[in-house]
Amino acid sequence: MATQLTNPYRGFRFQVEIAGIQVASFSEATIPDSTVETVEYREGTDPVYKRSFSGLTSYGKLTLKKGLTDSMDLYNWYLFVSQQGSTAKGAQKNVSLILLDPSGAAKARWNVINAWPSKYESTGLNASTSDVMVETFELTIEYMNRVS
Repeated sequence: MATQLTNPYRGFRFQVEIAGIQVASFSEATIPDSTVETVEYREGTDPVYKRSFSGLTSYGKLTLKKGLTDSMDLYNWYLFVSQQGSTAKGAQKNVSLILLDPSGAAKARWNVINAWPSKYESTGLNASTSDVMVETFELTIEYMNRVS
């Protein structure tokens, strides 16, 4: 029986969905890392060996980059959190990162739960270049899972 080889997907076709916020497109989105803490334990009667157990899981930041436009939706979300706090009603939102195949069909999806913007950054103004201005939003997340 022959095994069909499948090529890995390329990371340049993707969508970002943010609950309640309409954004046309992003030029870059990072998938947060996930780390399970290791807890080491040694029993007093064991002279040589220690055991390892899984501890708490921590997640990195989700970073979104997009060209600066007239839309203020993401910045207003950041402003709301900076003034009201991340625990205010409506501050935390669910975000989905969706990887698309060449035909535009969704092939992988990461759901990010209870995200809120913790950092905003924009490229500088420079009269000697014609580069696109880019806004960067860093989101702190509660947890994330890959669902497909």
